[in-house]
Amino acid sequence: MSIHTILKMGDPRLLKIASPVSQFDTDGLHLLVRDLWETMRSVNGAGLAAPQIGVDLQVVVFGSEQRNPRYPDRPLVPLTVLVNPVITSVGDAEEEDWEGCLSVPGLRGKVPRWQRVRYTGFDPYGDPIDREVEGFHARVVQHECDHLWGKLYPMRVRDFTQFGYTEVLFPELGAADADD
Repeated sequence: MSIHTILKMGDPRLLKIASPVSQFDTDGLHLLVRDLWETMRSVNGAGLAAPQIGVDLQVVVFGSEQRNPRYPDRPLVPLTVLVNPVITSVGDAEEEDWEGCLSVPGLRGKVPRWQRVRYTGFDPYGDPIDREVEGFHARVVQHECDHLWGKLYPMRVRDFTQFGYTEVLFPELGAADADD
């Protein structure tokens, strides 16, 4: 296992559509998942996608077993490894809320997302996953899966008066969130 460098906005690899995983339950896939978890936890992330560490595969990890210092008031999201995901809205309701990203350090923006989604895909063993979620959980999975489709959250911001440096927008968060 190892902690990887997280690619930053401007790196063209973050704008590519990731390739689907074609083989499950392989040593390489399990190692990638372990590295994603270790890298995500090392920077207090809420999630991380394989393209963010330069791996061209449709794999994301997200969730936490304890409060995240970057999102102290958010509910816990179950630890999840999601491979080859498909996300569909459940209804048309959207909500805007603040997002940050490990690939866009030090910034936050208000991003519209579907309020309720259904996501399907597979775990690393090839077993199917099918969940319907809402709120912060729905926001996190949509954000992470955007990375698989070459999108960063600033591409979804509608009102750039609601986009800026975390330390200016939320001075009360202090150093815990300075590097998003």
